[in-house]
Amino acid sequence: MPTCDVCGNDYDKAFTVTMPDRGGTFDSFECAIHALAPRCAHCDCRIVGHGVEHAGRYYCCAHCAGHAGVQGIRDRA
Repeated sequence: MPTCDVCGNDYDKAFTVTMPDRGGTFDSFECAIHALAPRCAHCDCRIVGHGVEHAGRYYCCAHCAGHAGVQGIRDRA
């Protein structure tokens, strides 16, 4: 059986995620998120939703981007 790269669980329904620069085998979306989701440059949380990007840095929301000094980003238009 495939083994999860994060928790080591042998699971017959494990899946593989392939990205241009990394990937892995996981037994759950939770483990895939833990391994692959980017972290907010301000609060360090995992960015599971859309987030925002500025100058190559990722933020979980416009609020965190603003605290990091980014101007002009809003969560709502």
